[in-house]
Amino acid sequence: MAKIEIPKSGKGIAARVAGPTLKPKDAATLIIVRQDGPEPRILMGKRHQAHAFLPNLFVFPGGRVDMADSRVKPANTLHPAVEAKLMARMRGKPSLGRAQALAMAAIRETFEETGFLIGKKADGPARSAHTDWNEFLSTGMRPALEPLRYIARAITPPGRTRRFDSRFFVLDAAHVNNLDNPVATATDELLEINWLTFAGTEDLDLPWITRQVLKVVQERLNAKAEPDPGAPVMFQYQRGKSWYSDEI
Repeated sequence: MAKIEIPKSGKGIAARVAGPTLKPKDAATLIIVRQDGPEPRILMGKRHQAHAFLPNLFVFPGGRVDMADSRVKPANTLHPAVEAKLMARMRGKPSLGRAQALAMAAIRETFEETGFLIGKKADGPARSAHTDWNEFLSTGMRPALEPLRYIARAITPPGRTRRFDSRFFVLDAAHVNNLDNPVATATDELLEINWLTFAGTEDLDLPWITRQVLKVVQERLNAKAEPDPGAPVMFQYQRGKSWYSDEI
């Protein structure tokens, strides 16, 4: 565990607000890496200016876990090493269901915001009480969890208007079913969606933690084409008045 300096202000650093400390909500993000060109490219988009949390900044697809994320049956399960990492140091009572729901949320939010499908053909029709899952399932696919790799975790510091316990997954774009033909979804949560090289992200307005995660992704890809499912997970959080970078 290492104590690090976090910027006091600037892009993607939400100011403290008065009021009670909010409990962080489980959230998940998916970093899709395309490696079919001369150098890796990452899928990113710009958050709408109307968002209360990190407006106008470039981020990976993702969002908070919904109740339905633990109720839809996936096509396959998480890699055992990924599952174990997700359950390690999980707030509250660790469970396989919560670990799976995090991965499901990453896939659902990615579909909702970009139209990309990560799944396998379903063995029969399915429906969900969650409208976003119904749209996904109507394609004849079920979400596929096995290719996801868990690479980072970060908890929003106390005193912010929104707090998330965010898990960051990495996925090779080869596992996207409709890479060149995304589904047209009715959402404007992410704008200016594009495939960017690591160098292409340097001049973007990014949340501070997003830059930290990009460094980890680049290091892992430089070492190996696809991150090892059992590799250490970067974990950043605040304890007292200090910010720490740890590993799971």
